[in-house]
Amino acid sequence: MFKGSYVALVTPMLPNGEIDKVSLQDLVEWHIASGTHGIVAVGTTGESATLPMDEHIDVVGQIVDYAQGKVPVIAGSGANSTDEAILLSKEMAQFKIDGFLSVVPYYNKPQQRGMIAHFEAIAEATDLPTMLYNVPGRTVADMLTETVAVLAKHPNIVGLKDATGDLKRFDEAKQMLDSDFLLFSGDDATGCEFMCRGGDGVISVSANVAPSHMSKMCEQALAGDTQQAILTDAEIAQLHHLLFIEPNPVMPKWALYKMGMIRDAFLRLPMVLPELSSQKQIEESLFKLGMVK
Repeated sequence: MFKGSYVALVTPMLPNGEIDKVSLQDLVEWHIASGTHGIVAVGTTGESATLPMDEHIDVVGQIVDYAQGKVPVIAGSGANSTDEAILLSKEMAQFKIDGFLSVVPYYNKPQQRGMIAHFEAIAEATDLPTMLYNVPGRTVADMLTETVAVLAKHPNIVGLKDATGDLKRFDEAKQMLDSDFLLFSGDDATGCEFMCRGGDGVISVSANVAPSHMSKMCEQALAGDTQQAILTDAEIAQLHHLLFIEPNPVMPKWALYKMGMIRDAFLRLPMVLPELSSQKQIEESLFKLGMVK
């Protein structure tokens, strides 16, 4: 179903805060040309937390139009209100999307039974496949592997994006879940090892800036060429660190702006531009990698 390098796509914006649809189309076409295997639209990196629902839905629709069916598009549908997540899912199902990515509810810290009820309700709302997303560093609540195993029994719940960075969790999941349940890494620093251990793909922030590297690494890992995958990943290992020295998506937006891929690095408040020291670090790395002159 879903395999390889999926970019957690940024949502470019103009200095007045409007969505920059010109840059958005350029990004989608660049990713397709660069070998990115799929796009996650309006997830955390796409600033889902600060896009009103109508804008969220519109951006997903635009990305589907720009992709023209050339790569799968997975729509971020997470919310800490189950009713809101269901409404969002139903509205976006009108587009030719290929599935949903739904994050563990944030702030309200649901129990494991609450997570099960939440995700089962979302999965029942449409016929499209849903991937679960566990990122306790942002949500505080941590979805246990036992909980994932219960949810995996639902026919519309097909996979997990694990952003814990804990590879023991991956090994645990491989033992507890059926082989056809998809396991994607959401942590770029450990994504290569995740893939080499048998992961199905990555949903990557680094892929925003280095799409060809990420797609190549995933293809090598999926083909069993572990040594080459490690070498490919090592070329951009510094990016995996630098893109997170400030809260995501601050740094990937700044990097894309300096690369000339988006027209402005504007972020919705409460996110702001990176500190000058952070700007300098990422710019020096981009220069060394030949991504800026």
